[in-house]
Amino acid sequence: MRVLSGPPWRVTGAEACDLAEEGPTGMLTQEDDVEIHALAARGWSVSAIARHTGRDRKTVRRYLASEGAGQAREPAPSCLAPFADYIATRFAEDPHLPAVTLGDELAAAGFARSYPTLVRELRRLELRPVSGLSAASRARADDGDRSPAGGGDSVGLAGASRHALGEPAYVLVGVLSHSGRFRAVLCEQMTFGYLAGALHTIHSELGGTSLIWRVDRMATAVIPGTDRLNPQFAQLAKHYGADVAICPAHRPQRKGVVEAAIRFLGARWWRTARAGSMAEAQTSLDAFCVELSDRRRRHGSTIAELGIAEPLRALPPLAFPAEIVVERVASRSALVAFDGNRYSVAPGHAGRSVTVRARVGEATLHIFSAASALIATHRRAIAGSGQLVRSHEHAAMLEQAVLAAFTTQPSCARKINKPPGEAALAELARLRGAAAESVAVVSLERYAELAQAC
Repeated sequence: MRVLSGPPWRVTGAEACDLAEEGPTGMLTQEDDVEIHALAARGWSVSAIARHTGRDRKTVRRYLASEGAGQAREPAPSCLAPFADYIATRFAEDPHLPAVTLGDELAAAGFARSYPTLVRELRRLELRPVSGLSAASRARADDGDRSPAGGGDSVGLAGASRHALGEPAYVLVGVLSHSGRFRAVLCEQMTFGYLAGALHTIHSELGGTSLIWRVDRMATAVIPGTDRLNPQFAQLAKHYGADVAICPAHRPQRKGVVEAAIRFLGARWWRTARAGSMAEAQTSLDAFCVELSDRRRRHGSTIAELGIAEPLRALPPLAFPAEIVVERVASRSALVAFDGNRYSVAPGHAGRSVTVRARVGEATLHIFSAASALIATHRRAIAGSGQLVRSHEHAAMLEQAVLAAFTTQPSCARKINKPPGEAALAELARLRGAAAESVAVVSLERYAELAQAC
């Protein structure tokens, strides 16, 4: 029996037949063919040969008629034939596109075969182009060159997000160790406030918090250069009632479940994600976690079912009151951008630097001027909803500022007759007189005197 591994795609009846015909019993070997012909030369009947060799009588009769041995069967059309143009286009765009990512895209277009079938057909038809980098990598592998262990992460989600979205973006991933169920949050900064908010969001979506947190050695959780927790992170863990285990330095295998989740995110989501902003990327990431990641099957159950069965501690009623602090510049319309929404300030602060402060779990946020003076307080809109939150006072002040910029005087007429006035003419006469005085005058009488003297 052949075991299929890979994504939980459906195996059709036609594919099961294909797998059954791949074994050594699909065709007779040369030795069997020689034996059949030798027995027939001795006068054996087709039925006797079939009983002796354990073959079907039709097979024996076909080989005796020289229709089986040495006859190469025409290969059946590939199941990738309808998708050949799309596959060629995708490999032209990304020669190193993982086959599992390509399988997700083809499954949405109607491809119903398994992952091993996809890989086998890609290799048999040689649809993937061979780049110079791939050839060089294989040549180094053949020569026995191996990269050192722990040479670096295979996926850099934070860097990739920063280039594609046009703004800094970091991915904070939380994974349950037993089931592998995970959730992720995009943040624009790696500060403690964003870390606390992301942890609360991840735990809420997972349905609780685990008994032990295994954390990486990031500066917001562990004091750099030591094995001691950051005091703020220690208070955060005590708030949720969780113990903290710090991963040893240069030991990525100690957090292998997280590394596997990051590789899975990089290959299956970020590689083909379409996002023009951080809000769109977060929406796409949430849909990916629910619709694809949670539906993976493991040990006869889905990832979501295994995650629900894990022993999780209930979350406290309120989130940890960490404060998110960001610097912003108010727009010309006196609006401040924060978490995918825009909040108003007084028109006098347009174009100036302001500071936005928001506590995790609170429904309001505060905006301060460069002199640390409170200039606005707003209700906090849902992150990434694209709302415009403007107070009545700011709207009235902006309206007054806009109306003050207008004038009731009629506009200047274009086709009118306005010759130079007296003042302009006097100035023009003065300029002409000065120009006349500056011109040197040559006297002919002086030339005459000089001629008589000679």
